[in-house]
Amino acid sequence: MAKSKAKGAEMVQQPTPPTQDEEDSDIDIMVDGEEDKDATEQELERLVFGDSAGFREGLRDFALDQQESGSESEEDAQAGLEGLDDADLFFTDTGDATAQAAAASDSGDDATARARHPAAWEDSDDERTLVSLASAPRLRKLRRTEAEDVVNGRDYAKRLRRQFELLSPRPEWATHAMQGATKKRRASANAGSDDEASSNDDMDLDDDTPSVAPLDALLRDASTLIRSTTTGSKKRKLRPEVIDIQRIKDLPLTQPSPITSLSFHPTLPLLLSSGPSSTLYLHHLAPSPPAPTANPLLTSLHIRGTALTTTAFHPTDPRIFLAARRRFFHVWNLHTGRVAKIARVYGHQHDQRSMERFKLSPDGASMALLGSARKGGGVINILSAATLQWVAQVRIESRGGIADFCWWRDSRGLCIAGKSGEVTEWALASQSVVARWQDEGAVGTTTLALGGQHEFVKAAFGNDRWVVVGSSSGVVNIYDRRVWLSPASTSGSSSTTTSTHQTQQQGLVPANPKPTKTLQHLTTPTSHLAFSPDGQLLVVASKWKRDALRLVHLPSCTVFQNWPTSATALGRITAVAVAGGEVARGGAGGDVWGVLAVANEQGRVRLWEVR
Repeated sequence: MAKSKAKGAEMVQQPTPPTQDEEDSDIDIMVDGEEDKDATEQELERLVFGDSAGFREGLRDFALDQQESGSESEEDAQAGLEGLDDADLFFTDTGDATAQAAAASDSGDDATARARHPAAWEDSDDERTLVSLASAPRLRKLRRTEAEDVVNGRDYAKRLRRQFELLSPRPEWATHAMQGATKKRRASANAGSDDEASSNDDMDLDDDTPSVAPLDALLRDASTLIRSTTTGSKKRKLRPEVIDIQRIKDLPLTQPSPITSLSFHPTLPLLLSSGPSSTLYLHHLAPSPPAPTANPLLTSLHIRGTALTTTAFHPTDPRIFLAARRRFFHVWNLHTGRVAKIARVYGHQHDQRSMERFKLSPDGASMALLGSARKGGGVINILSAATLQWVAQVRIESRGGIADFCWWRDSRGLCIAGKSGEVTEWALASQSVVARWQDEGAVGTTTLALGGQHEFVKAAFGNDRWVVVGSSSGVVNIYDRRVWLSPASTSGSSSTTTSTHQTQQQGLVPANPKPTKTLQHLTTPTSHLAFSPDGQLLVVASKWKRDALRLVHLPSCTVFQNWPTSATALGRITAVAVAGGEVARGGAGGDVWGVLAVANEQGRVRLWEVR
């Protein structure tokens, strides 16, 4: 039994851990065993690197300091609160001052929003709508006090708007847009109201049309846009046969549909494009260095359910005319932002079933609308561009109807091409036909264009020098009207006295003139003809074949051979336009003679500079 107790004692007994002094001594012994160091070196080493005893002593002192400071702070915080109840130790901040400030800001924002026009999202049912802010966790931040719960729809919208503006501050352009209209806009609106009131007698004006921001507000800082072309500048001529053309950046936007209408502003660097997507786009032609992006989009206008076919700038005032295959068209005033819908032309509804094709006169006084085809001929209605009232009507005899028409340069009449190849010269003042002539070899006339200017200002058929007629076979005939007015050509073309008398009665226009040049470079129907403003460049294109475009130099009537090349990506061309260099570059001029814009069915607009 004694042995068992001794054995148990041996099992229970364990070695005691060494003390701190023993560990330090062991370390010193090991260090001394490795390398003998004198007392000075050991003291220096301890001061530089420290030792375990000094480290533990520092930790011990730091813990004592923390305990003393914590007990003092607790005693100070609890001093004077021993006799208070638990309910008195806490309180709820209702935020009355904050709520009043928020309410004041809401009312101010609402007044600003209704400064100009009532918001489109306002509904009379909002007052009867009730929203619980405490029921949804994501709406609790909209409460002004903790006890607040149910608010009406109008108050709920204000708080949502205020919360959004806290996260996304209002930009500067929106602040300008919310301000009241300037005196200049009021004056222009009052001036336009007189004309619109007078046109109500003969037109249906539908006010249920979209209204957009005025363009001058969007272009407040665009100083380059207000430059107009310089008058009296030296006329620059193009070289024949070889053209110096360079591609520039395309328009940054790809439209969702083919572009069927493309036009430059007469005096400003603006490009207008539209298509069946029912949206009109307005771009500012600007080079890359001055602008953040090349050719930026200024604004756009969408008219639901209206596949636009023809859009054009008014030559003299800030209006844009938009038309589609509908019984109505729209007029967009860029200064006021108002869009007016012209529903019908009273007294001529049967002749004007569609208003998809129109052309404005160069002086901006008249508007020509292509009417419905009649048996054995066609109709064109002339409207006043200012009052939009019916003025006159043109009826021609042509098998198949009217193919195309164009205003004279002096706006005194129209040149109308029938599908059978007969061309009619019609004067607006006398409202009568002054000449008729037949296009040579016409096989289904498709397009007509006038360009250039001759010195015979008092000619009976205007002062356009060039008349170009395209056909369904791809053949393009170029006629020089200056040749018709020369005495030699008149006597040569009239072999008898009767034919000479007939030529004089028709305004010195021969019944069957010979074209100055016949172009046979296209193998598909000609769809587009476009002159440059000075008449030196003619663009001929066809939409029925890829890359079917040619540039013609005038007066030499030669086709440029160096462009387009096989590597020029044009696609199927749906619209073309040419502008002068000073207009397209905002008055910059320089060595740029002009700008060529080509639109395709992919919705892209490609631009080239002609030098």
